[in-house]
Amino acid sequence: MLDYTLRRRARQFSRLVRRSVLERRIGQAYKPALAHAGQLGVTFIGHSSFFVQAGGVNLLLDPNFARWLFVLKRLRRPGLLLKDLPGIDLVLVSHAHFDHLHRPSLRAIVRHSRRQSGTAPVIVVPRLVSDLVSDLGFRDVVELDWWHEYQQRGLHVTHVPSRHWGARIIHDKHRGYGGFVVRGRRHSLYHAGDTAYFEGFHEIGRRLQPEIALLPIGAYNPPSFRHNHANPADAVRAFRDLHAQWMIPMHYGTFRLSHEPMEEPLQLLAHEAEVAGVQNRVLVLKEGLTRLFA
Repeated sequence: MLDYTLRRRARQFSRLVRRSVLERRIGQAYKPALAHAGQLGVTFIGHSSFFVQAGGVNLLLDPNFARWLFVLKRLRRPGLLLKDLPGIDLVLVSHAHFDHLHRPSLRAIVRHSRRQSGTAPVIVVPRLVSDLVSDLGFRDVVELDWWHEYQQRGLHVTHVPSRHWGARIIHDKHRGYGGFVVRGRRHSLYHAGDTAYFEGFHEIGRRLQPEIALLPIGAYNPPSFRHNHANPADAVRAFRDLHAQWMIPMHYGTFRLSHEPMEEPLQLLAHEAEVAGVQNRVLVLKEGLTRLFA
């Protein structure tokens, strides 16, 4: 039975690879707008990657600038070039999967920050993930369990639960995973990482009250993928559970990780948001264009 399942998954992945190789890579990079005092800046880089400016701290969340993930082609270019960013203070990585923890991107971020500001960033990862990043040159590597917190210059980062899994390869299921809530004096932001819908969104909203929710909407087909990934209806339900003011979708359109059409997640999100009456609170960010919150 296990051999059959592995063969079936291998066939599915081979189809994804063949389709993505033939598709033309699109999109362009922009220079980010820089936030002023009191503003929160959010720039979608692509997939689950964001550049966030909060409380004078420059953060990268799940940064991935790769053109390829092994044999899987990136179909939309990163919205930012690393050379156009200021020095990075803090990097948050939600879990060890290759599309979220991309070691070449992390190494390049360290080198860039040293050139820009003379110092390397701090990286925050879930429990038992530090061995994957400890050799990349970060100033400090911080591991967090769920509901534990790290602080830097008045910014509070809390690691929160998700419904996913943490293994980078088959035999390291011990690794942690989850999302992050970033809170400053005026603004707060929740990055869900990878997750399916689960009741934990209620608790995250109740305990930390994030203003902005970055929620995944892709990689849900076949239906079995929804054990670990949210579809657009799940994401809208999570948004309502969180009681956040704004939702920003992510985890769609960059890599062909599943079998739904690449344009479908945003189409379904528009429908689900309208049905739920929250369409005016869903912000679809174009890669590279910064949204500033006063």
